[in-house]
Order: sequence, then structure tokens, then C-alpha cells
Amino acid sequence: MKKTVAFYTLGCKVNQYDSQAMLERFLEAGYEAREFGEAVDVNVVVTCVVTSAGEQKSRQMLHRAKRLCPKAELIAAGCLAQKDAEKLKDLGARLIIGNQHRDGIVRLLEEAVQDDIQLIAVEDVRRIPYEDTSISSRQGKTRAVMKIQEGCDRFCSYCIIPHVRGGIRSRSPEKIRMEAARLASAGFQEIVLTGIHLSSYGRDLDGADLINAIRRVAESGIPRIRLGSLEPMAATDEFVCELKKIPQVCPQFHLSLQSGSDTVLKRMRRAYTSAEYRASATRLQAAFQGCALTTDVLVGFPGETEEEFSQTLAFCRAVGFSKMHVFPFSSRTGTAAEKMPGHLPRAVKAERAARMGALDEELSAAFRTGMLGTVQDVLFEQPAERGETEGYTPQYFTVKVLGGISGRIQRVRLDAMEGEGFRGTLIQ
Repeated sequence: MKKTVAFYTLGCKVNQYDSQAMLERFLEAGYEAREFGEAVDVNVVVTCVVTSAGEQKSRQMLHRAKRLCPKAELIAAGCLAQKDAEKLKDLGARLIIGNQHRDGIVRLLEEAVQDDIQLIAVEDVRRIPYEDTSISSRQGKTRAVMKIQEGCDRFCSYCIIPHVRGGIRSRSPEKIRMEAARLASAGFQEIVLTGIHLSSYGRDLDGADLINAIRRVAESGIPRIRLGSLEPMAATDEFVCELKKIPQVCPQFHLSLQSGSDTVLKRMRRAYTSAEYRASATRLQAAFQGCALTTDVLVGFPGETEEEFSQTLAFCRAVGFSKMHVFPFSSRTGTAAEKMPGHLPRAVKAERAARMGALDEELSAAFRTGMLGTVQDVLFEQPAERGETEGYTPQYFTVKVLGGISGRIQRVRLDAMEGEGFRGTLIQ
């Protein structure tokens, strides 16, 4: 009888990619995949520490995995494992693997079991090369995430990620081309390019940059390419001009904002002003018809005044985001912001998050209203209720229709808004 493995993944798209890569290593070793919560031989929890809530949930899921399957081997992977390896031994993890050695996860587990030890496979991520993990398929999906970059060296004052992911490391353009070709051959219709700091791709390689990487993916013939989070200053005139020449690129871009107040941005150690951000956003909106801009907003940063918060509200309204991900400030041990004066009460942060969330709903509804009646190429992914099929527009909104075919891109007229997406009609 084959051994079984289940994964639970928290956090970002990079974690999703790392999880898929590790799962494929288990499948290659003869394991069968199961849903998390089922009785299995091995449970893997891929953890996150970007916020205190993410770290707390990571610990909770490790506890839950041990409680659900006390006899199963438990693997703690990802950023919490990188940050607090020794502490996770107390949670009963057989293998603690940080942000390296993921290709060897099965071998490391088997060594730990054979020697009947708890094994910590965590290195100092400041001095390691890019780990060239790869994926070739993803069962039941039509959209694949591809990691092409690892690490960050910006050290924004609130962010712990450089400490647990290390410095800039990039995947080679040839390896990117090869994996894109495999995914296209496997039937994927869209590839999402991601990294910890995607805009820094190629800085550690001779003659490589992000546009070069996107072109390599386009060579695969994949119908759609979507980009992960970009730094605002990456959207230069030259970058946007070259990006527009790649027809597979979806007109949806995530430009991380954090704050629309210049004084807060300075305290955050962000490398742009609100005016520079606005210029980048305008370039993309002008170059791509129907361009949808999404962003992250961090409210309640230490010392944030009501005036500074109001500046952020006004800035977001002026840009006209299609979606905002709103986070109340969460202090992270070891960051510069932890020691800053003026930490705000939880109630103030919650109230500002609620006000920003209300603006998000308003802006999203306004953007979607402008899309009503348009015809969009929708990538259908899965069945929905009432015999419908659900898919995504290039702007990354969900659409439900009768008669859609999963795994296909079909033309759809957007007839009505429903929830945060649309209902539509197939155009034959």
C-alpha cells in the first residue's frame, strides 16, 4: 500500500509554488496525495510569518495537524520554520525545513524517521544560492504559479521577510523557459509569475531582467501570463512599453502601495513617493485597455495621524483600484518599526481598516460597473452551482455562465454583477 501525504499551505503565492514543488517530490517517491484532515502518513504545513495573525495561524495548524493525525509524521516548512526552528520541535515536528532544501524533503524525512530524530534542515538564507525547484503539473487546475525569484534586500521598516527569505536570487531564463514549456504542454492556459520581490528579478544575473523572463514564458505559447506583485518604481516608461508588446500579458497589475502619505512612506522606508507611485499607475492604465490595478494598504502604522490616513484614503480613491488588500499594522520582532514610537491602539487600527475596507468595496463596485456589457476572454476553471461554470477575466474577476467548458478560454458578455464578480453569457 502506498504511503500518503497531505499539505496545508498558508501565505503567499510563493508558498503555493513551494508547496506544489514539494508535493511533486513526494509523488515522485511513490506517495499518494490526500486532502488535509484525512488520515495520512505525512502532514506538511507550509507556514507564514508576514503578519502576527499569519504566524499564529501557522502554529495553530501545526497543532491541528498533530491532533488530527497523532501517528503521522509532521513536517513544518516555510517562513516560521526558518524563523523559529528550535521552538517548533516542541510541536512534535519530525522535520523542520525552512526556505531551502525543499527538493530533498522526502530524503530528509526518511533520514529523520530512520534515525528516530527530529531533524532541523534550516540554513542561513543570507548565504545560499537560488534553489531551483520546479513543477510540471497541478491536478484539476488551469492556472499555474511559477516562482522565478527568491528573497528581498529592501528591509522596509515593518517587514520581516528579508530575514526569513534572504537576499535576491533569480532563476535562470533557460530554466524559466523549460518549465513554462512543460506547463503549456500539460494543458495550462495561464501562468502567474511570482517571487518574493519579483521586480528585482535578474539583478544577480548577467543580462537578465523581468521583461526577459516574461518573454521566455511567452515563448511557450501559453495563452495568458499574469504578473505577481510589482514594486511601483519598476513600471518605468521602458518597462511598460516592452510589456505591452507581449500580447499574453493580462491587464491586471498588483502595485504594492502600503500608504498614500509621503511621510508614512518615508517612515516605512518605501523607495517611492505618492507622486511616483501615481505616475507608474497612470502609465499602466494608459497602456493597457481595461487595466485593473490591485494593491496592498497597511493602515495604523506607528505614528500615523488621522491626516496621514485621510491622505491615503484620498490617494486610493484617485487611483481607482479594482481591489485593495487592507491590513492593520502588525508589529514584527526584529524590524525597525517594532521600536518606533507612536504605536496605535488596536481599536484605532481596526477602525481605520474598516474605513479602508469600505472604500475598497466602493472602488471595486465602481470598476466592475464600468465593465458591464463588455465582452471578455474568460478562462473557465471549475463547475459552480446551478449547472454553471466559473472562470476569470483577464482583470481577475470571477464570472459564472451556463455552458462554459473548464480548461478553455471563451468569449463572455458580462451581464450583471454578482458578489465580487459577474454573471455572463457565452458569445458563440
